[in-house]
Amino acid sequence: MKDILEKFYGFLKEKNIKSYLITYKPNVLYLSKFKSSNAYVLCLEGEFFFFTDSRYIEGAKEKIKHMEVINIEGSFLEFISKFLKAKNVDSIYVDKTISYAFYEELSKHINVRFEKDPTFSLRKVKSKEEINIMKDGVKKSDAVYRRLLDFVKPGMTEKDVKDFVVCEFLKEKAQKESFDTIVATGKNSAVPHHETSFDVVENDKPLLVDMGLMWEHYATDFTRTFHIGKPSEEFLKVYEIVKDAHLFAIEKAISGNYLKDVDLAARSYIESKGYGDYFTHSTGHGVGLEIHEDPRVYKTSEDIIEEGFVFTVEPGIYLPNHFGVRLENIVYIENGLPHVMSSIPLDLVIL
Repeated sequence: MKDILEKFYGFLKEKNIKSYLITYKPNVLYLSKFKSSNAYVLCLEGEFFFFTDSRYIEGAKEKIKHMEVINIEGSFLEFISKFLKAKNVDSIYVDKTISYAFYEELSKHINVRFEKDPTFSLRKVKSKEEINIMKDGVKKSDAVYRRLLDFVKPGMTEKDVKDFVVCEFLKEKAQKESFDTIVATGKNSAVPHHETSFDVVENDKPLLVDMGLMWEHYATDFTRTFHIGKPSEEFLKVYEIVKDAHLFAIEKAISGNYLKDVDLAARSYIESKGYGDYFTHSTGHGVGLEIHEDPRVYKTSEDIIEEGFVFTVEPGIYLPNHFGVRLENIVYIENGLPHVMSSIPLDLVIL
């Protein structure tokens, strides 16, 4: 953690910022390695303080050794204002993710300025420890998916399938879902973020399942589209296009390339096959403490791929009122090359 904190303060020194308050909860967790619903991190000229309330204070003192832990007494905004004045600090920088109410109240006590939280940049590059945690989470998700294939039968509802996935996640000792599991049968699969319903899983129709869990505070994200009963020729054609687009995208996920290269590899291929209008979202997104975080894998992204980047690759084709196909894996960059976390093949499964 010392290295991370030094990098954080290095960002501040470059901009001559002496005091910074971290309020965004995932960033607080990243810097402190402690989960609390009411916590903040303050950096004062390279010295770090962790603030939380009496519900968490004993646990925080036990686990946090790399910054001073302070119990919040009363209103945090009044408490931090008094704390800063005692340190002869008359202004504080914060990120624009704070609410207006927070800004308005804090401004009554101290001069508030805005600067993007450096933690967002730090989180884009994952450590080996973080990647290993995520790989463990993906192993659990893969195990649940394999059991799901044995469970699914025509006549069940989408909700039945979702409930199975969530229960199996908990059996794997996951903390929770990383997002609401998407189960989409038949034409519902043409809606990229379909809300799982009580629609019945149909025979001779595709079933799209987008699922993820939280493991040690890190998210997983995984999608497969499989088929129940005999698939149509058009479905087989579209499936192979999406599968190939997925693989072409991964080939471009190399250190030094732009993230837009990854998106355009998938997008251009899908366009060349006549389905460009039916690929309606970005090819991927960063994943870590949050299910969606930097970097974004899109056709306009100028981010250069770095060692330690972790992001999804998830091209899709969605034919309205007919069907959709999406295939998604988490990819991490190690030794300059892309590595897929999941061990589930991309080959079409027909049940």
